Amino acid sequence: MTTTEDARSDGRPQASPLGQRIIVVGASCSGKSTLGERLAGLLEVPFVELDALYWKPGWAAPPEEEFRAKLFEATANDGWVVAGGYHRETSATIWPRAETVVWLDLPLKLTVWRILRRSWTRWRRHELLWGTNEEKFWQQLKIWSREDSLIAFTVGTRHERHRRYLGAMSDPQWSHIRFIRLRSQAEVELLAGGLEAVLARGPHG
Repeated sequence: MTTTEDARSDGRPQASPLGQRIIVVGASCSGKSTLGERLAGLLEVPFVELDALYWKPGWAAPPEEEFRAKLFEATANDGWVVAGGYHRETSATIWPRAETVVWLDLPLKLTVWRILRRSWTRWRRHELLWGTNEEKFWQQLKIWSREDSLIAFTVGTRHERHRRYLGAMSDPQWSHIRFIRLRSQAEVELLAGGLEAVLARGPHG
């Protein structure tokens, strides 16, 4: 039975485990990788960052079948936490096996600010992403181009993203998945802290 819920706001931890196969989705700079790594560490399962699997040198996109093969290989274990979107590929590969989908639906103004801050920092430090690619800060200011600017992409796809995940919550195809929608950083901390407390108590806590 699917449980679809927001994070609890009364300060108490989550009442049940999230399972061992979790997907964290959301807009750019919503904190998918940060939360995903934290959950994977708590559950002691592999963490999979989809952007790291996807992008080839020079920001080249891989053939779809190549990416899907990497997805299958990276999630071959019984437990994993995957962070990222790529819904067309993941819905055909890892969604059927997922136990929980955590949707980071944070305010747009927060994610846009994070995009600017992260991109500026990466650009100033000449940080290499996944060992091969460099981010250019000024491209983010091309708000008329989704292909160049993460800001434009995030704003332009917000409605589609909401429609997709709200639809998935009521889709019988995904009735095996527990959906958790988090709308603030406080709710993110509540979820992660709650899981940490549950695991610390153990099965007889």
